[in-house]
Amino acid sequence: MINRIVKMTFRKEHIEDFIRFTAEIQETIKSHEGCLHLNILQDKKYPEIFFTYSCWNSEKDLENYRKSEFFNTIWSRTKKWFSDKPQAWSTEIVSAEAVVNSTAVRIIAFERILGIMDKIRKECPWDSVQTNESLRSLTLEEAYELAEAVLNSDFENIKKELGDLFLHIIFYAKIAEEKKQFDIADVINSLAEKLIYRHPHVFGNVEVSDKEDVETNWEKLKLKEKSNGNNHTVLGGIPKSLPSVIKAVRMQEKARGVGFDWEQKEQVWDKVKEELGEFEAELKANDQRKSEEEFGDLMFAMINAARLYGIDPESALELTNQKFIRRFNYLEKNTLQKGLSLQDMTLDEMEAIWQEAKKTE
Repeated sequence: MINRIVKMTFRKEHIEDFIRFTAEIQETIKSHEGCLHLNILQDKKYPEIFFTYSCWNSEKDLENYRKSEFFNTIWSRTKKWFSDKPQAWSTEIVSAEAVVNSTAVRIIAFERILGIMDKIRKECPWDSVQTNESLRSLTLEEAYELAEAVLNSDFENIKKELGDLFLHIIFYAKIAEEKKQFDIADVINSLAEKLIYRHPHVFGNVEVSDKEDVETNWEKLKLKEKSNGNNHTVLGGIPKSLPSVIKAVRMQEKARGVGFDWEQKEQVWDKVKEELGEFEAELKANDQRKSEEEFGDLMFAMINAARLYGIDPESALELTNQKFIRRFNYLEKNTLQKGLSLQDMTLDEMEAIWQEAKKTE
């Protein structure tokens, strides 16, 4: 990938001419094969200075562009334009870091990915036929892959999976834009307005003392929003397709937002013990349906306890899953190295290797 920035300085009387001239050709250059991005930035502090930023797949693509009929035609016009204005301009190739601040870098990157989406949506046989429905399961998969990277503190993969998930966001927005429903700007502005509304302690005069106050206000504001629409129940809006553990946490958080919670977090343990007793009683009664129901109640109470103590039950369970995988893999590997099979070992023999696995962590 080739990034090229050219700095151009004009006499002030020629600035408007240059802006009109580049407006005519910018989109044509961007649509040229191999051009991933093109933008022309005017320095706000020094309006006579412009930066053209272009991004190409390769040097070969850039060279092919320079040999194209369009370039030869436009370059003749360009040379004439400048020759008619002696001393109107100077130019030099500079590094991106020298001229583009962090905000501009983000804008350039955002425009670039939107341009790529426009192109693949038109020209790729796979991307061009995708729909909201066909993307849905893939989006869920990407979200889980991101969650796994976060759990593993794998920052390189967090970056990668964020990109994959972001691709889906702009994909849905592109599909909606094609249907004239909304576009990515509407998505971003809607989010900005919601964040401002739900942060009156930042953008307004509401005072909060801690994050619990923020969470309580957040849920109240969300409920107020919904009261203006069709979905105005406290628990309304929780997706039915959420995994059960995450759904339980969200239900409990929303109930807390309207004051339905334990006065002291330690009180939850009485509920856990109560549910455990009821579960054991149904097991002894050999009632399968009621045992399942009581086990669900016990899990719900344990999830509530985790929430109250600041533990994410979904992450906690996945950490245990990963720990079990590591230890079981150690058990299996060491069993095979001894020429044995798990099926032929006693539980005591397996337990001894299991304890070895725990010591390696």
